[in-house]
Amino acid sequence: MFTHKTFQFLEQLSQNNNRPWFNENKAAYEVHARTPALEFIEEIAPQIKQLSPHFKAIAKNTGGSLMRIYRDTRFAKDKTPYKTNISLHFRHEASKDAHAPCFYLNISPTSCYVAAGIWRPSGQSLSKIREMISDNPVSWQNTLSAPAFKRALTLSTSALKTYPRGYAKDHPLIHDLKRTEFIASHSITKEQAISPELGKLAIKQFKTARSFVDYLCIALDLPF
Repeated sequence: MFTHKTFQFLEQLSQNNNRPWFNENKAAYEVHARTPALEFIEEIAPQIKQLSPHFKAIAKNTGGSLMRIYRDTRFAKDKTPYKTNISLHFRHEASKDAHAPCFYLNISPTSCYVAAGIWRPSGQSLSKIREMISDNPVSWQNTLSAPAFKRALTLSTSALKTYPRGYAKDHPLIHDLKRTEFIASHSITKEQAISPELGKLAIKQFKTARSFVDYLCIALDLPF
């Protein structure tokens, strides 16, 4: 499981985000970051399958649910080579990248949270979700107004500054139609992140977000 040394390593990496330092401390990354992350994936995999057989928890060094620590800096102003967080994506089986329905865990010194939904969907996917919301407003509102959802989860605020093409600015759900991603998150403390109960906590919030993710899958013609 994650420990205080996990956070210590990530903090040190944020202060020494360069290849020489990382190469000298790669053993610490393996012991305190990658290994506990892969163990967590193995622990939670059966429960992810119970939640939905179409979402995958794959404990692999590369190509699985653990996101790479190496940043893609080709088009970024920030050229630091490493991510300073641990990202676990439990994605839909139909997905090829992070821009698909998923359940998610983030561990970093500055922000720990569990989340569910779809991050920065493609234009085509975004259009389908907006169409679904516009055509099925009651089920969307019921999903967001469910007591457990409202109590535990917070929606991302990423949105257009103006209304999307094809929708009136006075549409009753224009606030949701302007969204550019659909992520519901639940913040956790550092103490919760290093607790043996982290898996139970994550699954509890994933279950709370189940109807939300199911709605997005329906919009994208994906099974849940």
